[in-house]
Amino acid sequence: MPQIDDTTASVLATPTDAMASPIAGGRAYLADVARRLAPACVRSQSRDRVLTSLRSLRREAARQPSWHVADVCGGPTPDGFQALLNRAEWDANAVRDELRTYRLQHLGDANGVLVLDETGGLNKGQHSAGVARQDTGTVGTVEHCPMGVLLSSASPLGHALGEREVDRPAQWAHHRARCRQAGIPADQPLAPTPQLACQMWARACAAGLPATGVPGARVYGGDRRLRRGREARPQA
Repeated sequence: MPQIDDTTASVLATPTDAMASPIAGGRAYLADVARRLAPACVRSQSRDRVLTSLRSLRREAARQPSWHVADVCGGPTPDGFQALLNRAEWDANAVRDELRTYRLQHLGDANGVLVLDETGGLNKGQHSAGVARQDTGTVGTVEHCPMGVLLSSASPLGHALGEREVDRPAQWAHHRARCRQAGIPADQPLAPTPQLACQMWARACAAGLPATGVPGARVYGGDRRLRRGREARPQA
């Protein structure tokens, strides 16, 4: 094999302008995210773990369990990342609102749309918020699962999830202790998925997210209140 002298090795080890620009851009991006998320995290330790998790998602640990994230980030155990997901104090709604602002700044486009959908994560437990036996498109049958309603932004500039609400089935309505254990606020009323979708759509419109239309599943297109609201803007 050809030998590489010290001068060549030094040149190869020095980032070129083409390399340095994405590196600097990545650092600036994470600094911006840190500034946006800081007010939502109660403890500095939680803020640090959030940023570490985001760095790992930009690397080979994307979509991996906490063990893989910890390994990529040099952590001895996944305990810190599991604590961030399960026990850390942070304001999820504040993060949602800041994400909406971010979407408006970076993905806002006159030709964009707001996309409504729902999903159910199979769950055999009894304590997850909204878990019950219900029809889910995830597997196409009636299963024991919670249902979540999602609103995302899509435009020529990109796509991102934003608004989210958890459906609370009727059997949860009069079980305040169960709701409290699952972290459901006392002032959150029982609402079917189309009504939750209407609330999310109204928040997005009030924030000024541009949308020429609101595609979604049949259950949303058939909801009179949501359909009339879209037609009044007007949105297809």
